Amino acid sequence: MNLLIVLALAALYPAVHILNAWLFDFANINLHISLIYLPAFLRLFNLLVMGPYLGTLATLLGGVMLMAQFNEPFNLALLNVACSCAGPLIALMGFRIYFQRRVQLTSLKDLGTLTVAYALCNSLIHHSTWLLLNSISQFDATQAFWMFVGDLNGALLGAYLMKALLDYLERKGVNFSEPSQPSN
Repeated sequence: MNLLIVLALAALYPAVHILNAWLFDFANINLHISLIYLPAFLRLFNLLVMGPYLGTLATLLGGVMLMAQFNEPFNLALLNVACSCAGPLIALMGFRIYFQRRVQLTSLKDLGTLTVAYALCNSLIHHSTWLLLNSISQFDATQAFWMFVGDLNGALLGAYLMKALLDYLERKGVNFSEPSQPSN
């Protein structure tokens, strides 16, 4: 069953990426930066729903499916996928280490904190990788900032929509708000 969910989330990733490019065309700065980037939320969603291993696998598979859309050298495309997987994973692990607990899905504070950490990690990881690969000549803080803003906007929009859905389901009797405890 988990494999089917991973495959469904992987297929959803390029679909949302393509939809995002069409829906928010006015907010695209370049091929890799949009001021509203909904797939940023999917990267976090995959981890929050499936856990670090299967969630990262879903993002990785979705990113590989998306590689064909970007007419880029294979090594650059593969590293972009790796960066897309690393940003949310580092943010999630950092959250768990710092707060010594799991993210509470019904906590806007937790989701907001994780989202800001993710957007910052994702932007810095991508731009540093591009710099190391000589894909860009120098670290462009302005573009890194706009990527941060786009990831933050997309991830927050998705997180708040997820929070609204969870609140609705809780009102219908499904309980998601059990306190998270660190695993021993």
